Amino acid sequence: MERTDAAVDVFESGFNCAQAVVAPFVEKVGLAEQTAYRIACGFGAGLGRRQKTCGAVTGGIMVLGMVYGRDPDRTDIDKEKTYQKVNDFMREFEKRHATTECRELLGCDLTTEEGRKHYTESHLHSTVCVECVKDAVTILEGML
Repeated sequence: MERTDAAVDVFESGFNCAQAVVAPFVEKVGLAEQTAYRIACGFGAGLGRRQKTCGAVTGGIMVLGMVYGRDPDRTDIDKEKTYQKVNDFMREFEKRHATTECRELLGCDLTTEEGRKHYTESHLHSTVCVECVKDAVTILEGML
């Protein structure tokens, strides 16, 4: 199964956008699946439903950090290279969606009952969000 399909399956099974983007890369980055789901959980819906940076984007940034990030055992890695990868990823996502902000992508306020109702009735989960998840995974695959 392709990573984009796997990500959509994760998303449609009830996990958030950040979790859906991280999950297909756990083997590549050597992270336990349960740990990945837990780490990414708070990033959905633009950081805990605050609708800031899209969870698909933050999930992608987590994957980039796990692949290119510096840690005590990898001190030869330049964090500037990681930052550049993050910026490249975000620029490509913006080319496709004009923004990385969840509120702008969805066009509604998920912190209100009215906004959540609009999200549900307009099927934004299966249109906008699924496309963001697919694009984030596709961009990552091109970068890794």
